[in-house]
Amino acid sequence: MSYGSKQVGENRYREDIGRYYEDFKVGDIYEHRPGRTISETDNSWFTLLTMNTHPLHFDKAYAEKSEFGQLLVNSALTLSIVAGMSVSDTSQKAIANLGWSDIKLTAPVFVGDTIYAESEVLDKRESKSRPTQGIVKI
Repeated sequence: MSYGSKQVGENRYREDIGRYYEDFKVGDIYEHRPGRTISETDNSWFTLLTMNTHPLHFDKAYAEKSEFGQLLVNSALTLSIVAGMSVSDTSQKAIANLGWSDIKLTAPVFVGDTIYAESEVLDKRESKSRPTQGIVKI
């Protein structure tokens, strides 16, 4: 289980989130909840923070004339939210993120949409260079 607590004193507990290598099983799927509804402020701030100057993300008049007919959520924001949602289940206790692959943006995301995510454990193995650690592919 990803959420739990451990006793650290009499009548005192500390939240303990995440999984250890031993807790991962190939084929397991983790549904990341709660979902996250994206606001116009989220989209504008993230777009400005990352210096993305495409008007589809912050110019309503421009976006209304596009094929989408409305502001489009910055895809890097969508990816960041999904990655963040997965942390407590997949990487809270990780040493490092070794890479990402096969990222696909299968549908546009708009202001007001709620994002839900899930992760599947694809593979796991002991590390060749770090004998006390393992590598989990999700």
